[in-house]
Amino acid sequence: MKDRPCRARPWWRRAGPRLAPVLALLLAGAPVRAAEESAAMALVVAVDVSQSVDETRFRLQMEGIAAALRDPGVVAAITGNPGGILFALVTWADETKLVLGWRRLRDAADAAATAAAVRATPRQAGEFTCIGRMMRGVAARILPALPVPVDRTVVDVSGDGIDNCTDPDALRAERDGLLAAGATINGLPILVPGENDVVGAGAFRAPGYGLRPVGPGQTEQTSLDGWYRTHVVGGPGAFLLPAQGYGDFARALRQKFVLEISALGAARP
Repeated sequence: MKDRPCRARPWWRRAGPRLAPVLALLLAGAPVRAAEESAAMALVVAVDVSQSVDETRFRLQMEGIAAALRDPGVVAAITGNPGGILFALVTWADETKLVLGWRRLRDAADAAATAAAVRATPRQAGEFTCIGRMMRGVAARILPALPVPVDRTVVDVSGDGIDNCTDPDALRAERDGLLAAGATINGLPILVPGENDVVGAGAFRAPGYGLRPVGPGQTEQTSLDGWYRTHVVGGPGAFLLPAQGYGDFARALRQKFVLEISALGAARP
């Protein structure tokens, strides 16, 4: 009887049970990581760090964002999106800084890790309230860096003052540019009694701005939430949700996150 030649087992047999799940997916025609190839939404949280925001106010904002990310309602909204959401944190004043780059939040663990990173963020200080510059920076640098396609993009803008770096026409152009990039812009004006009850007339201006009009006009007065409604919010489903002072920031942001991430929107006040 002749000896039979020794034949090596096919590679798929040698791989054993470790390869079985992958082969099953391939044979079924299913993508291996389809959920990682897109996300339901991208959320940019853009936080004011201008001169009026001292260390205490900065910390209240960071703690408020961190608390919102750990909130069960917010986590439920995140996990309700197939593939989770993408999250980025931006601080803005004279300059726009990307503090936390794009990261995917799929579950409570991802949200908690991001909350810890937000809480550990050192203070970003600035002087002037340059909302238009922030919008330009987000449109030019932040949104083009999205790692995967998203169904919708929301830029969440919070602050306690009006733009004092950009004239109204230029500010409108910057907002239109951000909207054209596919973003919805929601507003969270922080209303501080005795500080920003009335804005517009005699507003603080950046060097070189001169006495050109700011916001609604050099002599016209309005409320901060009225200014945000006119000059900041825009896009499909855009809404405004004010905070009644910095102590109310966490509550307002938590409610806003649930509405934004769930794509529920809100009635314009």
